[in-house]
Amino acid sequence: MTEFSYHHAHWPVRADLVAAHTKAWTRLAKAGTWHSAAERLAIAAEARHALGCGFCAERKAALSPEAVDGAHESLGDLPDVMVDCIHRIRTDPGRLTRAWRERTRTAGLEDERYVELVGVVATVVAIDQFNRGLGLEPPALPDPVLDGTPSNYRPEGLSDGRAWVPVIHPDDVRAPEQDLYEGGSGANIKQAMTLVPDEVRGFFDLVSTQYLPPAAMRDYGTRHRAIDNAQIELLASRVSALNQCVY
Repeated sequence: MTEFSYHHAHWPVRADLVAAHTKAWTRLAKAGTWHSAAERLAIAAEARHALGCGFCAERKAALSPEAVDGAHESLGDLPDVMVDCIHRIRTDPGRLTRAWRERTRTAGLEDERYVELVGVVATVVAIDQFNRGLGLEPPALPDPVLDGTPSNYRPEGLSDGRAWVPVIHPDDVRAPEQDLYEGGSGANIKQAMTLVPDEVRGFFDLVSTQYLPPAAMRDYGTRHRAIDNAQIELLASRVSALNQCVY
């Protein structure tokens, strides 16, 4: 298990953040629901590598990403369709479209594997950006835990047509996934990765620690962090705008 330590940071880091990051890194190194440990770590490494991809930079500068022909500068460890998904999610997420997702599905990236890929990229970005915010280099990726295989677990209660992939609406959730909506609403951001429930659990474990737990988001009378809710939301809104987050 990778133990995080922020003793060398210029600012103190809460113990619950250290624990959440350690938990996320430990989970990253294990076989997931649809990807092996090696694949999950390859996705994580490619997400970092995407920041230096010249093809992505050209696309980002173009009026439309489809206006630029070329090939990604990848690490060479994953199929091209996965590389394209990782790079575009990491470098230009505001211009992803349903048509693009349909093409990646046709190219062989099933919904389940796509959703888990999104979860891995989101986890790595959250922790990497946290470290960059402290003026630190992103932490080394963990070594893969080679015992265990993907479970291929597909939950019940899924419905099509609400998103680009099947999701579990709160009205259709079954007992094994009841925890996904505990303490909060069934907002679209909570539904998005429900095809792979463990990715919801893992990502929102980070969200609850780095941001706020669901019940605290509308508890305006309590100061849950060193800054108050209004200040937190001001920062969140600005970051969302800079990242072209349409949610």
